[in-house]
Amino acid sequence: MSDDCIFCKMVSGEIKPDIVHETDNVLAFRDLNPQAPTHVLLIPRQHIATLDELQEADQDLIGEIVVAATEVARKEGIAERGYRLIANHRADGGQTVFHIHFHLLGGRVMNWPPG
Repeated sequence: MSDDCIFCKMVSGEIKPDIVHETDNVLAFRDLNPQAPTHVLLIPRQHIATLDELQEADQDLIGEIVVAATEVARKEGIAERGYRLIANHRADGGQTVFHIHFHLLGGRVMNWPPG
């Protein structure tokens, strides 16, 4: 846990997100600034700041996050039509919270390339 990380504060319960799915290792909650009708963030409960910090031992954790994303997509009713799962990395990649997280976006057509 990192004392100054907003996502760690959500994991600890200090901040109460709108949770849509959780397991022992993963927390999924609605984004406060949604970019699509469905916009859910999926995070590991463990603090890992960037994708570069992932270790070989984290493979199961990342797999669990992706599986959780598919479950959330089904629950949210966006799995059939499609959705986008994104991980931003560092400043140039658009990462603003330095605790790895994945954006699950759906409920509208996703254009390519993204903005």
